Amino acid sequence: MSIAKRVQQWATFARTWHIYDCTWQNPFESAQLIKTHLMGLHKPIYHPMISRRTLCTTQLQPELHQSQLLPIYKLQKRNMGRLSNVDPSSYSEPELITTEHSSINWKVDFESTKLRGSVLHKFNVLSSNLEKILLDVRDIDVKNATLLAGGTELPINYFISDPVPDMGQKLTLELPTGTAKGSLNVRIDYETASNASGLQWLNPAQTLGKKHPYMFSQCQAIHARSVLPCQDTPAVKFTYNAVVEHPTELTALMSALIDKNEPGKTYFKQEVPIPAYLVAIAIGKLVSRRLGDNSNVWAEEAIVDACAEEFSETSTMLKTASDLCGPYVWKQYDLLVMPPSFPFGGMENPCLTFVTPTLLAGDKSLANVVAHEIAHSWTGNLVTNKNFEHFWLNEGFTVFVESKIVGRMQGAKELDFRMLSNLTELQECLRTQLSDTPELTRLVVDLSNCGPDDAFSSVPYIKGSTFLRYLEDLLGGPSVFEPFLRDYLKKFAYKSIVTDDFKGALYDYFKDTDKKDKLGLVDWDLWLKCEGMPPIIPKFDESLSNVTKDLATKWSTKTVDELTSDANIKQPISIHQLIEFLGKLIESKDIVELNERKIELLENTYNLGQSKNAEVRFRLNRLIIRARLIKRLDEIIEFANSNFRMKFCRPIYRDLSEWPEAKPAAVKNFLNIKDQMMAVCSHTIEKDLGLK
Repeated sequence: MSIAKRVQQWATFARTWHIYDCTWQNPFESAQLIKTHLMGLHKPIYHPMISRRTLCTTQLQPELHQSQLLPIYKLQKRNMGRLSNVDPSSYSEPELITTEHSSINWKVDFESTKLRGSVLHKFNVLSSNLEKILLDVRDIDVKNATLLAGGTELPINYFISDPVPDMGQKLTLELPTGTAKGSLNVRIDYETASNASGLQWLNPAQTLGKKHPYMFSQCQAIHARSVLPCQDTPAVKFTYNAVVEHPTELTALMSALIDKNEPGKTYFKQEVPIPAYLVAIAIGKLVSRRLGDNSNVWAEEAIVDACAEEFSETSTMLKTASDLCGPYVWKQYDLLVMPPSFPFGGMENPCLTFVTPTLLAGDKSLANVVAHEIAHSWTGNLVTNKNFEHFWLNEGFTVFVESKIVGRMQGAKELDFRMLSNLTELQECLRTQLSDTPELTRLVVDLSNCGPDDAFSSVPYIKGSTFLRYLEDLLGGPSVFEPFLRDYLKKFAYKSIVTDDFKGALYDYFKDTDKKDKLGLVDWDLWLKCEGMPPIIPKFDESLSNVTKDLATKWSTKTVDELTSDANIKQPISIHQLIEFLGKLIESKDIVELNERKIELLENTYNLGQSKNAEVRFRLNRLIIRARLIKRLDEIIEFANSNFRMKFCRPIYRDLSEWPEAKPAAVKNFLNIKDQMMAVCSHTIEKDLGLK
């Protein structure tokens, strides 16, 4: 090992233990001491200048017990605060340096559940004489950091510090004096933790095929830092390529185009800049079926044909979205149907949307989630929120575009019905999940002391899309607003923005039109800062919604005998009206005779027991909980264990936590199966159950 490399290791060790803080201003002066410790002769290091404590050069003073000696560096919890100027949830400093391209090399180790390899970041230095690069990590084991310049490799000093619970740590890479502006290449050799928060490892028994393991990632919002050292902020976008070594019998997929395949090795390239949270990988025994010219669906063999049938309208949705938003720049649009432990309905990873298997209803009734993820190709992936305080710019716009895709395919009445249904879902969220944190019901939130995972809710989705519908109606309807939407997406394509950027674009677009005065009527502070439901509910077509409202009123106010003799409860309704009706019934403050007889009548009337629709089953289980039917607790827990989609399992666990008779069983079940969940899911449920 070279002297330069050994000194670099010594300095890293010194900084890690903070031994230079009070003793040596320059850690290089302590090189010989650190060498001794690196050789394993003594541990731990103790500060030599503290009274009655000794540096362990040979042995401890006999009058001192080991417990009396305090290590210099002790891991301390700290108040979070804002981790940087641009992004409260990231240590990176994109105002000083940004990532332009990353080259990833991974070897997938299923036995140890780790990714091992390196990432080579090509940075653009924006500040003269930059002394250090700050990156985000979470439980990453960094092995080495190397500066690549002029064909030479120079080891650089690095250390990890400032841990924040459930957020991660800061990786500091020290740069040579006089580092100039411009391009800078740094390679980091590392491996992930076996329980990395952004990775889920499944043993063969947890898959459908039961023969092969499976691994997938979920990096949104701040879990890319557990998969690779990076600027884990949506303020930074970069292209990437990757080489992944994996078992030869398995297929590797990423949020990128497949460049080349070799036995046990797959090459990828993503030529459109993306934020770190959109880096994604999945490896399993996967097969595909064609959905269109540039679209396939991937899944395990047992369900792939059902998936192809369920999502057969994908190409139509993609064309409809392109007509609305502009050219599709990502070339390929594939779907990957995930294992049941996937925590979201879908994840808009470029070129490869991840979707939950709970969408497989058998009648395409839940395929609108695909429309949502397709919309993200423009709103979120192409134009991105700069940090997650402005998450509504991603999700509110996406729900708005999703509703337009549905409207063009199924009609304006269905569009309005879906948006009204969303408001029912929002009411439930405010009543339960966010009842103790009203500040998180604002459209633009403050994440100074709150992680994005803890702030995640339906508010940015539904309140955001409602605001956009209000603006559209105010300015003259779709014929006026949709051209602005297209212009907005073109203006900010490949960029990351905040709410003021959107506001500025809106005023600039309409400044020379007769709509300028209309914008003066918008109370921006009210919309962006008010808590609770949207301050103004736009005028929607309520014809489809009124049917569900009337049914909910009947079922909540009438006795079982009265309902049995009411022929109107058997009127034909669509599956979406059934879902909305059940949701409204859950939200009813008082339900007359909510007992076993009424639940059975409800099941028999609408054939709920035979339904494969997860949205229907979810709502039925919540009504069973509300009726306190303890003898059906096993089937409630069975549903909670059938998938770990947070939209379903979090409300189920919250409801069970408020049922004293059932809570112990719910807690016991959660503790038994939480290791099968992704970290983002188990972390939030622990809080819902009061365990954290």
